[in-house]
Amino acid sequence: QVQLVESGGGLVQAGGSLRLSCAASGGPFNNYAMGWFRQVPGKEREFVAVISWGTGGVMHYADSVKGRFTISRDNAKATVYLQMNSLKPEDTAVYYCARHIRYKFTTTSSRDFGSWGQGTQVTVSS
Repeated sequence: QVQLVESGGGLVQAGGSLRLSCAASGGPFNNYAMGWFRQVPGKEREFVAVISWGTGGVMHYADSVKGRFTISRDNAKATVYLQMNSLKPEDTAVYYCARHIRYKFTTTSSRDFGSWGQGTQVTVSS
C-alpha cells in the first residue's frame, strides 16, 4: 500500500504562490495517475488537477484553477507537485494528493483515487 505525504502548505496573501509536494513511498508510483483534490469544512472534496501515469503527458484541471495551477511529477523522486500561482481567498482549503486506483488509467473523479495523503492546509488571506 503506497503512503503519500503532502507538504508545502501555509499562509499566503492573495496573488501569491505556493508549491505543494506529495512524496510517495511503499508502493508503485510511475504507472499510476496522480491527483490533487481540496476540501473546505462542510463541503465535499473537489477535484483540482490530475496528471497521467508515466511521463505525465496529460493533465486536467478544474475550471477554477485553470491557468493558475500547474501539476507535475518526478518519477525518479516518486513525487507529484502542484504549483499554485495567483492564489485567491477561495483557494483556501486542505489540499490532498491521491493515487489513482487503476493501473495506467487517468480520470478525475475522487472515487477513482485511493491511498490519500493526510492533507496540507492552504490559507489565502485577502
